[in-house]
Amino acid sequence: MPLPSTSHLVLIPSYNPGRKVLATVRAARAQWTPVWVVVDGSTDGSVELLNDEAQRDPGLRVIVLPKNGGKGTAVLHGITLAAQQGFTHALTMDSDGQHPEGLIPQFMATSQAAPKAMVLGKPVFGAEAPWVRVMGRKLSNGWANLETLSFGIGDSLYGFRIYPIAPLMRVMHGTGFMRRFDFDPEAVVRLCWAGVRPINIDAPVRYFTPEEGGVSHFKYLRDNILLSWMHARLLASFVLRLPLLVWRRFFGRDRTV
Repeated sequence: MPLPSTSHLVLIPSYNPGRKVLATVRAARAQWTPVWVVVDGSTDGSVELLNDEAQRDPGLRVIVLPKNGGKGTAVLHGITLAAQQGFTHALTMDSDGQHPEGLIPQFMATSQAAPKAMVLGKPVFGAEAPWVRVMGRKLSNGWANLETLSFGIGDSLYGFRIYPIAPLMRVMHGTGFMRRFDFDPEAVVRLCWAGVRPINIDAPVRYFTPEEGGVSHFKYLRDNILLSWMHARLLASFVLRLPLLVWRRFFGRDRTV
């Protein structure tokens, strides 16, 4: 197992992932210490599996929230505790095995070399990726790039990424939104507005079939409505911020991004 880091941790928000979570956690632990899992009101028995695993692994911490509040809520809870313990950066990844745990050391090294930046995974899809999901994220990426004046977001939705904790906490405490599925895209847009530079790294993503133990909580109608509402809100805020963003993007320190 790798030596413990005192600045960077792996943070895994988890909601009803099934048994896939054990393989995900073990794979992440093989690459990094510490790994924290925030269980977001799961009811599938994964809490017991994770707690049993944590009893045997001191590099794993399991934090259980009593009810489901959404991915953003779980991440905010986790980074708040992490900041209290002196951590400065969190690599977030899904609990269902879709994200490439083998790239954790590369992402962490990139973040350590550029601590003021956020490190964003840019997904490389396999043939099994649902066409509707791939096209939908292209639309979301287009809006995110408009809202940031093409600040450099490679992908707005891919949750395998490293956040500097302090600015993420500031932007999250500044809004009552970005608590559920809207967390990932709104976080990167608002962090860009705050001047946090994105660094993009290609990373594969795999979609598992139900027969392979894959679990998806994405609801096409509900979540696309949520994303549309989110981008409408961000676009309105973008218009208000436009003069400052133009100045910073083209005349200030951010013009080279």
